[in-house]
Formats: sequence, structure tokens, C-alpha cells
Amino acid sequence: MGGVAPAALVREVKVPYKPRMWARPFHASFARFAALVLHRRAGKTTCVINHHQRAATNDDWERRRLLALQPALTEPELKELVRPPGGRHYGHVMPLRTQAKLVVWDKLKYYAQAIPGIRVNESELLVRYPNGNKLQLFGADDPDALRGPAFSGLSFDEYSQQPRNIFSEVLSKALGDHLGYAIFGGTIKGQDHLWQTYQAAKDSPDWFALWQDIDRSLATEEGVTIKLLEQAMADDRKLIAQGLMTEEEFEQEWYLSTDAAIKGQYYAKELRTAKEQGRITAVPYDPILPVDTDWDLGVGDSTAIWFSQSLRGGEVRLIDYYEASGEGLPHYAGVLQQKGYVYGQHWAPHDIAVKELGSGRTRIETAASLGIKFTICPNLSVDDGIHAVRMLFPRLWFDEKRTAVGVNALRHYRKRFNATLQEFTGTPLHDFASHGADAMRYLAVRHQTPRDKQTLPPPARYGGDPAHAWMG
Repeated sequence: MGGVAPAALVREVKVPYKPRMWARPFHASFARFAALVLHRRAGKTTCVINHHQRAATNDDWERRRLLALQPALTEPELKELVRPPGGRHYGHVMPLRTQAKLVVWDKLKYYAQAIPGIRVNESELLVRYPNGNKLQLFGADDPDALRGPAFSGLSFDEYSQQPRNIFSEVLSKALGDHLGYAIFGGTIKGQDHLWQTYQAAKDSPDWFALWQDIDRSLATEEGVTIKLLEQAMADDRKLIAQGLMTEEEFEQEWYLSTDAAIKGQYYAKELRTAKEQGRITAVPYDPILPVDTDWDLGVGDSTAIWFSQSLRGGEVRLIDYYEASGEGLPHYAGVLQQKGYVYGQHWAPHDIAVKELGSGRTRIETAASLGIKFTICPNLSVDDGIHAVRMLFPRLWFDEKRTAVGVNALRHYRKRFNATLQEFTGTPLHDFASHGADAMRYLAVRHQTPRDKQTLPPPARYGGDPAHAWMG
């Protein structure tokens, strides 16, 4: 779709920024969405900050961007979009606001200071440009701070470490008024949501997609960049030899390995064994067997459902998985119906029996009115549930395609890390992986062996329905 050469744009405002080779086609693109997956020290943050600053200081570029996306815009409409009341607003989101201040704020001020007439707001991490437009830093740990403003452009730096719903639920609509652009960037951590974003982007005409590991940078970049990257890699190899860095960490950070181990994983060994044994494969639905469901019900959060079929010999086939957020029980009742399975038991965590303040009804009563009769899973501790999953894993078979999102949640389910003490805690990190992993815990608890069941409380049955009794 064409564009303006980055060098010409930065000369206009005399900003001391020289794009790396990989960044030049990105700066020249008018695509509304971008996925930038690059190795460490590739210059991602510097590139994106200057991309925003170019947009904020160049009305002509913004005008052409809008026309590339919507050629039918009239002159009055363009004028309103390019010069809105209060100016255009651009945002750069880091996983934590403290990171934004520590890592990006000084960098942003450095590149902005060459522009005469800027105003800097230290408390708001905001730069206001002479034309009234502004660029501001945010943290994904405070998403409410991002609600309300209409943005012309947003970027999500180290998107892998941010809540996966921060864009879809919180910020996608904030770009709607101005047909704003969104940039998702960082270094992947396994097959996380940044990896998934790139997979969706790479074949889409609506996206600019870039995947660049260290070898590509060494082959295409020039000057001092190459020297620094080569030295950094050499130093890391020394750390591996000294036992201070693992080969997996090296492969993940420099070569974007999707198979590198994620620190603190609960089920790394179990998933690896399942893959080696061919238990993550095509697992078709058997219409002779009933389909059981195990739920993690979120309140204002994601709800996850595993669909399984159990054989008398102990084999458990995970044939499907569904997860969504911001939806009520009627939505999930519709999903069950659309799947077309013949259902056996529906299992839910104990808190489904808690009355909701608004209606005075429990969710188990609401579900029953929609035709979903739940059995309540025994209320075990998280540690006991994790142990139950590990014990069940040798009997689990996963449909590779239909349960991919759920398996990815299990892959990323990990211990919380205490940065102050530099050690993992005994509690799981609550993030996008929690919902699928929690639903799997409930499934595993009800599949405990008879010997284990003797130590567990019996499940609560809804309405005494014998069809929802404990599985033998």
C-alpha cells in the first residue's frame, strides 16, 4: 500500500533515530495491525516508540494511513479524524507500569526532546507534542487506566507477559472511533498468545507480520548492531558453559524456540511424555460414549470447558475444549447445544453453589433452568488437584486440533515467581492459562482411583438426579 520512507520522516523533526533493517518495511506499512516477533535486543521498543512519534507528529502520514484503510473517506471526515478535539492519542503498553517507567520513559523523552515545544508530564508518563497530539505509556497491570480514551494507535510490548484479553476485551473498541492501529510485539515464551497472534497474522492481508530470530539479524543488520549482538550471544554461551543459563533459555530468547521450557511449569514432563507417546493426536468423537464436561466458571473472567469421553479401562479422551470470557451461562448452554454431543455429566467447582448478589439465585440453579444439571466436584486444595492431574496424565489422550487452546493452557500453567526472593512460590500464577488448568484439575479430581476417593468428600448431587452421580 505504499508509505513514506522512515529516513525522510525522521529528518523532518530531526529525531536521532535510525531504523534497523527489519524495521523499515514495518514503518512503510499502512496495515492496521502488526505482529512483531523478534529476538532479545532487536530494538523492538525503540522502533515502536518512534513509529508512534512519527504518527503523532505527521498529520500527512496519518491522513494517508486512513485513506489506505478507508479510501471512501471524505475531506470533512478526514479533517475530523486527523484533527480531533483534544488531539490524537497514542499509547504504548508494557506488562507493568513500573516497567514502562523504568524501561521506556527515558527512551521516549530522549527521542522526543529534539522536537521543539513538547511538554512532558512525569506523573502521567505522557509527552504532548506542539500540534496537540500525545503519546503515553501504560502498564497492563492497570487496564482500567486505559479505559475511556479514544486511541489512534496502541502497542503492546512483551505481549506474551500481558493478559491475553487486554486487547480483545478492554482496548479493541478504544481504537474504533479513529480506525486506530495496534502493534503486538515481543519475544515469545513457547506457544503463547503472541505466538498465536503471529500465526493468525502471517497469512492475513490485514496484518504486517514479522518473525526474526538472531540468525536473520546477523545476516541482514550492519554496523555496531552486529558487533553488539555477536558479543551478547558469545557472553550467553559462556553462561551456559558455567551453568548459569540453560540451553533452552538461550534457544527461546535468541532463536524464538516454541519448544523451550517455560520456567516453573507444572506439567512440562507430562506433556512431553504425552507428545512422545503419541497421545496428542486426532481423537475423534465416539457417538456410543457420553461426553462429560468439566468447567472452570469465571465471574467477570474466562470460563473454560473440557469435553471428555471415558472408557471403562481408565482411558480418558479429551475430544474438545472451549473457552470464552465476558459471557453468561446462556452463552455456554448454546455452545453445548451447537456441539451436538450426547452428554453424560456436567461437573463444576464448589463455588457454583454460592448465591449471586444480584439475583439471589445460585449459578447452579440458573444453569439448571437452561438445561445444564451440574454435579459439584469435591473441593480439594490446589496442590492436591495438581497432583491429581499428574496422576491422571498417563491415561489422557488429547485431540490435537480441537483441544489446542486447552493444551496450551496446560503448557503455560506455572508457579508464581517472587522477584524479590528470586524463587518460585508454592502458588500458581493467575494468568490466561489458569482457567483451562483449573478445569483440568476438577476433571482429574473426579477421576481419582477408588483408593484415593476414600479420602475425599462425596460430590454434591444436583436435585438427587442419578444421572449426575459420582463416576465409578
